[in-house]
Amino acid sequence: MKKTIFEITKMDCPSEENLIRMKLSDIVNIKNLEFDIPNRKLTVIHDEGMDIIEPAIDELNLGGKKLNTEDITDFKIEEDKNQRKLLWIVLYINFAFFIIEMATGLFSKSMGLVADSLDMLADSFVYGLSIFAVGGTILRKKKIAKLSGYFQILLAVIGFAEVIRRFLGSESLPNFQTMIIVSILALLANGICLYLLQKSKSNEAHMQASMIFTSNDVIINLGVIFAGILVNLLNSNKPDLIIGTIVFVLVIQGAVRILKLGK
Repeated sequence: MKKTIFEITKMDCPSEENLIRMKLSDIVNIKNLEFDIPNRKLTVIHDEGMDIIEPAIDELNLGGKKLNTEDITDFKIEEDKNQRKLLWIVLYINFAFFIIEMATGLFSKSMGLVADSLDMLADSFVYGLSIFAVGGTILRKKKIAKLSGYFQILLAVIGFAEVIRRFLGSESLPNFQTMIIVSILALLANGICLYLLQKSKSNEAHMQASMIFTSNDVIINLGVIFAGILVNLLNSNKPDLIIGTIVFVLVIQGAVRILKLGK
């Protein structure tokens, strides 16, 4: 494995960074890109392939110039190990709360909890896919981000269908105490996951996707808590169904952002 440092004299802001990422995304030899915008430096970790990488950078006309190339042996090994460990932790947390929220949601007849449980299940799959992405090529990571986004859209469509069915049917009131207590626990769990993911400070597509999903979860948990309070105050199941609808709108918005990451 090799590390090559380029000077990019016209790289002044993230727009040039995105341009370079797009240009190099299809080069499978590239393992990682590190951008130092203030110093206009680009570090490329790659397996050979410099005969493809250097011309691709030159074609951008951003004043790219290769400074040096050196062989490395263990770059990112520790980082990859830490990423996998982190992703396994958040996967376990999310899958555990998928089971908890699905069981309590069905028992308490809360669409909000059922919807959030499906979102937790989606996150579990996302983190599982991200584990396989660690250490892979940038192209592979973008493909996984895309797959994650499409999976979220599929779950959102299923969720909308269930919300409509309950709006049209005559469902009994959900148990607001269960909604609030379980959502508070889920909020704490998602807060921990988000803290751990942000602490990693990774800009790679699969890790960014994971942070987007978890940020959505925090908002959703707060919404379900609020819906539980309204169910009690209004003696109606409509707040629960409304929050279920909002949950799936947020899911789709998150999925769109994920698909943009994969471009």
